[in-house]
Amino acid sequence: MLQRSMEYRVLGRNGPRVSAICLGTMTFGQQNSEAEAHEQLDFALAQGINFIDTAEMYPVPARAETSGATERFVGSWLARQARERIVLATKVAGPARSLGWIRGGPLALDRANIREAVEGSLRRLRTDYIDLYQLHWPERNQPMFGQWQYEPDKERECTSIRAQLEALAELVDEGKVRYVGLSNEHPWGVMEFVRLAALHGLPRVVSTQNAYSLLNRVFEYGLAEVCHRESVGLLAYSPLAFGHLTGKYLADPQAPGRLSLFEQFGQRYGKPNVVPAARAYAELAAERGLTPAQLALVFTYRRPCVASTIIGATTMAQLKENLSAWDVPLDAELVSAIDAIHLRYTNPAP
Repeated sequence: MLQRSMEYRVLGRNGPRVSAICLGTMTFGQQNSEAEAHEQLDFALAQGINFIDTAEMYPVPARAETSGATERFVGSWLARQARERIVLATKVAGPARSLGWIRGGPLALDRANIREAVEGSLRRLRTDYIDLYQLHWPERNQPMFGQWQYEPDKERECTSIRAQLEALAELVDEGKVRYVGLSNEHPWGVMEFVRLAALHGLPRVVSTQNAYSLLNRVFEYGLAEVCHRESVGLLAYSPLAFGHLTGKYLADPQAPGRLSLFEQFGQRYGKPNVVPAARAYAELAAERGLTPAQLALVFTYRRPCVASTIIGATTMAQLKENLSAWDVPLDAELVSAIDAIHLRYTNPAP
């Protein structure tokens, strides 16, 4: 299907070699059956995608009844693959969200919790190692998932970053984890993980998985420089802004999708300028003979700060459209038009 050859990039200074597109799996077990999940995985692999991302808390929205289903679906597929062909990423859930069905809390990102989380993921994924193990979000107080400002009065006790790295180092030494990464991090956090790893001879993070799209370019303000200078790859998630950048919610605010199916989901997309910005990008796409999704994805695919873009779909048609954007050219005129809209509606969904 792809006309342009898939590109592969090394995460970090000497991390895994991953495809520039990563298949996200958070719908598996909620909106997608096991058979549908396997169909997506087979198709992605055939298109040159070697990078699969999941998490112990998936599918979303997180619920006790479905927790771990995504990893089980990926694991039943992985069991019939040549393991060395796949770069498999998963994540440990931290205590900053109320997920009481995961390890009783979890209470912390300490050694006991990280180790228990890894062992559970290995069982569900039917593998003896994880290529990239990520901290799903920081344990410390910091703005997250649509919050837009740091609030010092909400400081709380938390596991030190050094202790988190020491716990991860044990798993690397044991061969259960090959590389470590972050998710939903901020500049201070990335720098502190890098600094302490160098100071104490601990594993160096190779990536951070953060939201990045036409509606959310906050990464470019501080993290882009940090990650460039420190060789930490951006794994860009939500490039379609939970469907807003497909244009479907412009025609019908209740169109089928996670935002309409699940209340209180995707809080960052409820802000005032999201719809006007999405409409402006959709109009630009139409002018260039593209679908809104193709415009949104080619932007993310071609950004120099992005190591790999995580795409997800609930149907094969959506997955094929997402992959078709890989062949779309991004010229200077289109970049200028995108930037003009960005300056008019700057980061409406931070």
